[in-house]
Amino acid sequence: MANRQNTHNMLLGYLIWIFGFLGSHRFYYGKPITGTIWFFTFGLFFIGWIIDLFLIPSMDEEADSRFREGEVNYSIGWLLLTFTGVFGLHRMYMGKWITGIIYLLTGGLFLMGILYDFWTLNDQISERNREVTFS
Repeated sequence: MANRQNTHNMLLGYLIWIFGFLGSHRFYYGKPITGTIWFFTFGLFFIGWIIDLFLIPSMDEEADSRFREGEVNYSIGWLLLTFTGVFGLHRMYMGKWITGIIYLLTGGLFLMGILYDFWTLNDQISERNREVTFS
């Protein structure tokens, strides 16, 4: 069996699943469309949220194969975005100092930047890890 990269933490996935009726675990695992649907429908009226309890292992495995492992840790990035996104700490953590400072001064670019980052953070981290690997 080949070594499988582990970009996402399944324990963290289950912890954020607790708030998953707002789509947070789906955003974490790189599923922004269904994350947005879960957000507006309370996890498809809680039914999808309960089903996701059993789907997290496969979502974790899919995210691990889809995103690039590297210097920037996905779990740290997501924790920073979730709890300090308006201050731009997740962007500073990725080395995006200018946009991090802009977020700090504008409340996450008036919250629209936060929404953008919920949709794209996994790809941003994967790209950053690709850049660091080739530097």
